[in-house]
Amino acid sequence: MNSLKIVIVSYTAYPSVAPRAQRTTELAKEMARQGHDVTMYVLKGDYDYTDFELKHNIKVKSLGRTFFLKFRHGNGTHYSIGTKIIKKLFGRVLEFPKIELAYHVSKVLKNEKNIDLLVSIAVPYPIHWGVAWHKQRNPEKFKNITWVADCGDPYMGNPFDSHPFYFKYIEKWFCRKADYITIPIEEARDAYYPEFQHKIKVIPQGFNFDDIKVGNYQKNEVPTFIYAGVFYPELRDPRPLLDYLINLDRDFKFIIYTRTQTLIEKYKNLLEGKLFVYDYIPREELLVQMSKADFLLNIENPSAKQSPSKLIDYALSQRPILSIKSNDEFGKNVVDKFFEGDYSDSLKIENIDQYDIKNIAAKFLKLIKN
Repeated sequence: MNSLKIVIVSYTAYPSVAPRAQRTTELAKEMARQGHDVTMYVLKGDYDYTDFELKHNIKVKSLGRTFFLKFRHGNGTHYSIGTKIIKKLFGRVLEFPKIELAYHVSKVLKNEKNIDLLVSIAVPYPIHWGVAWHKQRNPEKFKNITWVADCGDPYMGNPFDSHPFYFKYIEKWFCRKADYITIPIEEARDAYYPEFQHKIKVIPQGFNFDDIKVGNYQKNEVPTFIYAGVFYPELRDPRPLLDYLINLDRDFKFIIYTRTQTLIEKYKNLLEGKLFVYDYIPREELLVQMSKADFLLNIENPSAKQSPSKLIDYALSQRPILSIKSNDEFGKNVVDKFFEGDYSDSLKIENIDQYDIKNIAAKFLKLIKN
């Protein structure tokens, strides 16, 4: 394939470790590795991308200076007192303050010409809205552009996050403008409006398998297991398991990497010496740590429309996966079996090669208009 001009627009990228940031980074790196002209628009924060650009032959450009969003890698998004007040009053009804991103996306795309493939990555969804706005104002420019709207989670069909009814018109508007809508799992298809499902292509999260390095597993002195990711009350909730572990008369080591610690705060003292809670660490380091654990913990989503991308990392770490529900019926007998070293009920991740970034990039490139 001849060299193509590819533009990827996203909220953030490396060194952020969020799933959408990883999606952006891995896709851009692989497209550039294959010899394509790749430009990535993100909120750069205070990170100097000079070395990254030289190493991967990617042009990293800023979405611009945002007024309401103050983003820094490692610390996430910060808001001024004024922005916090407006967000409290109007955040849900206006998608504030991330609605600002739609303006910035539309503005920066004015500078790009002769694009072959344009990939917008959400969440947040104003990234898609900005592309749709730009396309509506410049329809001639898009005649030879293939626009793929990549969606990690559904918007109006998201079971974890509801939105006012009128946002369905915005979602339908951008879906009409997009050439394709990509989703990570087939089960999420029904979370999108029926009239646009013919545009949907399933392209899962992808990683460069060549970069994967794991440790040599040796059985730990006490059962040691790891959870990495976010928690949601009553949806992806660790408290039923933690309550059970409090009364379990045996030694173990439970390691958690998360930025949502509210649900587990009280358990730090109740399980002192057994529960260890840390902030997120780089993915490469996390894979090594997980490969040293006896097993890994997955807390299942109550909806099949979403599947955490961390399951791919779990599979790549080559350790058994204990998968439980978020309620009191999580299966105490299965937990006991894992503590005894019986992993016969381990969750199996099939066809791991489908997550190889080489295969993922090929699926995106296949969508380009002839």
